[in-house]
Amino acid sequence: MNANENTSGKTVSIRRKRISTKAADRIFVAFNIIFMTFIVTVMLYPFANTLAISFNNATDSLKGGIYLWPRIFTTDNYKNIFENPLLLIAFRNSVLRTVLSTIGGLFVCSMAGYILSRREFIFNKALTIYFLLTMYVSAGLIPTFFLYRDLGLFNNFAVYVVPGLFGAFNVIVIRTYIQGLPDSLVEAARIDGAGEFRTYIQIVLPVCKPVLATVGLWIAVGNWNDWFTTLIYASTRDNLTTLQYELMKVLSTAIAQMSSRQAAFMAGQAAAGGFQNITPIAIRSTITIIAAVPILCVYPFLQKYFVKGVHVGSVKG
Repeated sequence: MNANENTSGKTVSIRRKRISTKAADRIFVAFNIIFMTFIVTVMLYPFANTLAISFNNATDSLKGGIYLWPRIFTTDNYKNIFENPLLLIAFRNSVLRTVLSTIGGLFVCSMAGYILSRREFIFNKALTIYFLLTMYVSAGLIPTFFLYRDLGLFNNFAVYVVPGLFGAFNVIVIRTYIQGLPDSLVEAARIDGAGEFRTYIQIVLPVCKPVLATVGLWIAVGNWNDWFTTLIYASTRDNLTTLQYELMKVLSTAIAQMSSRQAAFMAGQAAAGGFQNITPIAIRSTITIIAAVPILCVYPFLQKYFVKGVHVGSVKG
């Protein structure tokens, strides 16, 4: 009897533990769903709000109160931007610049990262320190401007590609990833008679897809969003303009017109109605959508590599 009672007592205890475990799991799953839904909402709402404002009447947007859907639907904001005759040229230059800079930057940075990852290279520590110093010390805008001019990069499409081929941070990230690879890969290639360049191309690069996708996305986004280079080094030639620079000019025009309209209103001038029906908040939202769409189209294909590359590069020193 005692044995049976002990057995039944243990069975009841086990059942209670299972029930409590299932209840705890359900509570955790429910909390996790609610929490992640909140995070997704917080992340997506700004983009949805920006999209709604971009399709809303510009003057009406000044009243505020637009959340997830435009109050007065219109496409005039996009028409005002796409009426720019230089927009197609700017879009072509931005795409070409982004593609060339990304491919070239990955090749140069990955090659430098491979060299610095070799323990037998006696200058790897010294060069690494030197590259790290360049991340903290900069010559400044004026010396850089004169350097680019003396190199013949002023008003030259090469100014978009050549200066950004090498990035110290990108090299360090790729070097760190390569150092985490098994040494047997390189040793097996050398036993088979492969040279350093062949080892780098055929052995190392194929297994570096995560970090290359990560660095490539950084380079692509940086080049796609850059308008300052065009302003300083290529603003005098329309055939070298870029999308972000043209969008920046549209936004500046909208801000200037808004200021003029307000000044005319304060002065009691009825002629203020002659301005275009554009406002900075509407144009800014429209520009954000136009600039973000290409990156949003590319990111899903690189997401799994991006997450893995950032994780590996952050835990290995």
